[in-house]
Amino acid sequence: MDATTVTAAADPAGGEAVERDLLLQRTLFSGPRKWVNDDLYARILRGVVRRTRSELHLEAGAVADTNTYFGRFEASYWQRWTAVTELTIRVTLESEGQVDVLVRASDIGSHVRTVDVVHHHGEGMAVLHVPVDTYTDGGALWLEFHAVDAPATVSEVEWGTTTTRPVRRAAVAICTFNRADDCAATVDSLASDPLVADLIDDLYVTDQGTDLVETREQFAHAAEEFGDRLHYLRQPNLGGAGGFSRGLYEATAPEAPGPVDVLLMDDDVRVEPETVLRLFAFAAVTREPMLVGAQMLYLFNPDYLLVSGERTDLARLKGGLDSDELALRDQSVVEEKQERRIDAEYNAWWSCVIPGEAVERVGLPMPFFFQWDDIEYGLRCRQAGMPTCTLHGAAVWHADFYWKDGDDFGQFFSHRNALTTAAIRQGIAPRDMAAVLGRSVLRAIAAMQYGLAATRMRGIEAFLDGPDGPNGVADGGQAALAAIREERSAYPETVKLPVDALPAGIGVERKVGIPRENREDQVLAKRLLVQKLGRQRRGVVAIPYEDSAWWHVSLFDEAYVTDASQTGVHHRKVDPARATELKKRLAALLARFVRETPAVQERWRAAQPELTSRENWARLYGI
Repeated sequence: MDATTVTAAADPAGGEAVERDLLLQRTLFSGPRKWVNDDLYARILRGVVRRTRSELHLEAGAVADTNTYFGRFEASYWQRWTAVTELTIRVTLESEGQVDVLVRASDIGSHVRTVDVVHHHGEGMAVLHVPVDTYTDGGALWLEFHAVDAPATVSEVEWGTTTTRPVRRAAVAICTFNRADDCAATVDSLASDPLVADLIDDLYVTDQGTDLVETREQFAHAAEEFGDRLHYLRQPNLGGAGGFSRGLYEATAPEAPGPVDVLLMDDDVRVEPETVLRLFAFAAVTREPMLVGAQMLYLFNPDYLLVSGERTDLARLKGGLDSDELALRDQSVVEEKQERRIDAEYNAWWSCVIPGEAVERVGLPMPFFFQWDDIEYGLRCRQAGMPTCTLHGAAVWHADFYWKDGDDFGQFFSHRNALTTAAIRQGIAPRDMAAVLGRSVLRAIAAMQYGLAATRMRGIEAFLDGPDGPNGVADGGQAALAAIREERSAYPETVKLPVDALPAGIGVERKVGIPRENREDQVLAKRLLVQKLGRQRRGVVAIPYEDSAWWHVSLFDEAYVTDASQTGVHHRKVDPARATELKKRLAALLARFVRETPAVQERWRAAQPELTSRENWARLYGI
């Protein structure tokens, strides 16, 4: 089956509807690269089985199944969000004996049942028909293969359905800034799977850097595959928001054919091409337009899932929270199965499909440069009646967040954009939020991260200055980026030093105990007082990154703290004068925040329609 096969069918209401076969997913038996664990695709239950990408080879008596992360059909998600009610499963088999093919199903409690079975002899195709009707809260489908009395080969396994929905155009939008090798590899991965490459009608690559993707051999190879469907765009560095918005801008242009689904994809992910097929297939049959996102598996720990689905707590400026208390997080999806359907509030843009209808209804993303652009847009669509589904069994590999240090210029954008999102999407209680912000800055001061404290305060100031402020969004973030980088250079602890900067014989201090949540403010006040009085532990120590909680680092007057990347260290030292200056700034800033926030948030709300318009983005692109 191709991704779409069209036939004519009678329309009960009169006239003629176009009925087509739609490929929803394929069953593959190993990963696209050697470093991917094949147990994410197929399991060997008994006997001798050999797995390749497209084939499963079983010796006589062997049993294998696809009750795996990529091998399952996540029936609960399809029943909840799409118009699919029945599946046709086609399996190509070759054997001189009997091969039993079972369709197995689970429920919310992980109980397993058989819903269909075929006893196949010889060479040919087995066809199974399965309803999707008893999975509202959880459960999935998968296949089990028994080579009963002779060796057998399984290949070309396809899960499909029929639909009368109109064909939707499929576009992919990737943005990059000086990650030419990563971006070229990502584009080439899309070209490596002929069926997926053929599915993509337009591929937009927005290059905002100086090390150009078009100079890479892999990109040239992919360009030959995609031909005039590949659109290579150059523009100033407008961050992830500007790069992704450019793809949306082009794909949803008034003269562009529609309807369209646009898959936003990071430049540095490692792609499972099958994920692209599944996302577009799901989006093509949702009952109403909605966002469809992929999950994130860790690049350095390829079996591990970041989280099943995400939500926010805008009152605390928190994103990336578990959307359900039963969601998997930081767990191996080889060892654990997510039987329950987990509903997400938004999906990050490592891979997320945006329907063209969303742009028509709510506009383009905010010119946030980066941080919280995906969250704000997901919330905006949700409030306009277009929810997000984070589809289990569809994922890309992305660099583990654990390896990214939080003390960087991104904290400016995170604070400014989180406050803006909270103001527009929910509203801010000024005094309650001031407490949250004060806590954030004071913890950085206590941990001797003075540059981080200053960076966070600049983000708060930029929010209060409004959309047209000196570090606002009128230019897409370029001035703010330059300013915050220059300011941070004055704080020595923000500089990553080589590992050999560690003094010889330095002792390692690991954290002991964790303060109770309801006592953290008391602990913070005590640490700040001890620092003011100069009563911390004397002498330089080394603190591993995993032990670098503020309440531990603040016990010492000097420390070398490992960078999250494990490639260097940061030298932190108590500076009473600087701490006093930052605390005075913070007190004045929080007073201003309480005083000005009611009016400022109305300015942001009033500005959003213009900021997210095609005209504003065209101005930023220089079109």
